[in-house]
Amino acid sequence: MGIWADKQTLSPERPRGACYTSREFLLLMHIDTLLRHSLLGSVAAALASIIAAAALLAILPPSGEAAFPGTNGKIAFTSNRDGNEEIYTMNAAGGGQTNITNNTGGDTYAAWSPDGTRIAFSSVRDDNDEVYVMAANGGGQANLTNNAAGEYYAAWSPDGTKITFRSDRDGNSEIYVMDANGGGQTNLSNNAADEEEPAWSPDGTKIAFTSDRDGNVEVY
Repeated sequence: MGIWADKQTLSPERPRGACYTSREFLLLMHIDTLLRHSLLGSVAAALASIIAAAALLAILPPSGEAAFPGTNGKIAFTSNRDGNEEIYTMNAAGGGQTNITNNTGGDTYAAWSPDGTRIAFSSVRDDNDEVYVMAANGGGQANLTNNAAGEYYAAWSPDGTKITFRSDRDGNSEIYVMDANGGGQTNLSNNAADEEEPAWSPDGTKIAFTSDRDGNVEVY
């Protein structure tokens, strides 16, 4: 998934809501810690970070996805440990792992809202991929897209009022945007090519995405 860079130093809280595999996320988090401690000359702390990364990689399944913490400091990730894909949350140290979707349909692509109170995700519980939203504890799960097409890759706008996502409701993969409550669903890309993986700019004025309109997949 594309990510916009900001002007500040990389940390586990930036960019919020970005989706990675669980292993990519944990490596990024602990590499950042390792670099900061190395710069400060704290060898013991750097070694501790390496040990913590190894321990956490042993916990999460290779197929999982993880989203950087919201302002509540928790990590959302996908796991199939219960026999199907579910959204879990845990604290930044790996403790308190909790299944918050608890549904027989596959639930994936978790994305934190900027204020850390909600999670957008994709679910096939209605027999096709749809974009859902729920509270940080899993409550109030609601289908936002309500369409027969496949829809996923939800990404929150920086102010939390909009969600962009990928949909093939027009016969090919396009980038759509909607209000955070599911209203005003609008096709933004309007192209015959396949376009996916939207990501907001930090100021909310632009959206990066991938497209094969030139014959190969590129970032636009």
